[in-house]
Amino acid sequence: MDDEEALYRKIAAQMEGSRDSVTQGKMMSRPGIKYKGKVFAFYRKEQMVFKLGHDYDPGDDGVEDWSYLDPFKNKPPMKGWYQIPFSRGDVWPDLAEKALAAVAAEVDG
Repeated sequence: MDDEEALYRKIAAQMEGSRDSVTQGKMMSRPGIKYKGKVFAFYRKEQMVFKLGHDYDPGDDGVEDWSYLDPFKNKPPMKGWYQIPFSRGDVWPDLAEKALAAVAAEVDG
């Protein structure tokens, strides 16, 4: 296992272990983290991907090296989903918490 995936797995395990409604699962055949069955973060191509919403600005967290999730050849990128490289793995735990909060607000109302 590479360092990137090890960091992702550590974050996923910590989040799952600290909350009853957080579980691990899959998103696009990749390992993901869910809140009440809804994915809010996952690991893909040595990056972590977070569902932070259309209004999120990565610059607010000092992240300049990012991209929208763009998994499909014939469809536009998925705005609201942000890919953050391992070079900014230092912010992965905080972004996972923000993504959880965003999805929890969406699910719980």
